[in-house]
Amino acid sequence: MIQEQNVRNLAKAYLEGGTGFVVDVRVSEGNAISILLDDDEGTSIAKCIALSRHLEDELDRDAEDFSLDVSSPGLDQPLKMHRQYQKNIGRDVQLKIREAGKVVGKLIAATEDEIIIQTREKRRIEGRKAKEWVEEDHAYALEALDWTKVQVSFKKK
Repeated sequence: MIQEQNVRNLAKAYLEGGTGFVVDVRVSEGNAISILLDDDEGTSIAKCIALSRHLEDELDRDAEDFSLDVSSPGLDQPLKMHRQYQKNIGRDVQLKIREAGKVVGKLIAATEDEIIIQTREKRRIEGRKAKEWVEEDHAYALEALDWTKVQVSFKKK
């Protein structure tokens, strides 16, 4: 069976020095290889094809047959790596906080251990009749999150 770490190392070596990075590598039964590729500048089909062709050349089909799928993480896929959080600073995200529900806000900072999101909600301010928008920053430890997903926005800029 083809080793997952071997495929990961080949992909990382190919991408080294560029803007692309490996999010996930899986090798399932029958040597079905699945790679999620992301890029700081946006993942394109051409980048996925280039990595796929490189791996096809590096892996020996005569020794072990395999299938290979290189794709980008879909919009429904949660963020898995610090680099993905960094890439998405300034975008709206939804967090699933372990045992505390969901929160939506703008990702404004990310470290290896935590993220900071800015929430915005209308609240009644004491002494005023109308509600006003209130923005607050909240820090969440990554270990306290079940997942973080980027929210799709169709707002005009």
